Amino acid sequence: MSERVYNVLFLCTGNSARSILAESILNLPLVGHGRFRAYSAGSHPAGTINPYAIELLRKNRIPTENLRSKSWEEFAAPGAPALDFVFTVCDNAAGEVCPVWPGQPITAHWGIADPAAVEGGEDARRKAFFTAYNQLHRRIAMFASLPLARLKGLELKQELDRIGKFDRTSE
Repeated sequence: MSERVYNVLFLCTGNSARSILAESILNLPLVGHGRFRAYSAGSHPAGTINPYAIELLRKNRIPTENLRSKSWEEFAAPGAPALDFVFTVCDNAAGEVCPVWPGQPITAHWGIADPAAVEGGEDARRKAFFTAYNQLHRRIAMFASLPLARLKGLELKQELDRIGKFDRTSE
């Protein structure tokens, strides 16, 4: 019997950096182990993916061909994948009123400082994206290692909230 595949949505305001990175990380076979299907979306999608995000993903040999900036409304529409988990990765999206997700997925906030908001030269921006990527990678690896079949209800929610506080830097 094969293990269940969980659908995970990462949300951010613009869906151009953090949520795109998170989607890409969890979809990696060495991270998600085929147990997850990750998606990303934004409340006010930018319409394009930040070039520093694309550069970082390609540098790490992570596929970028099918990535696109899209609205969270796609995942509340009829025919959308049934979501098991919804994670906000930016503070703006966490405070916004989200669509009603069919199936009532488990939600958590995993705020990460916005690397696209960093001012300065290319080195400063690349460092900010690298930092965000590493923080997301650690949190997602922790999530992917949870025994989801054994954790239920409040216990699972507490674990997801704990992961969201892990390695949090000032924002």
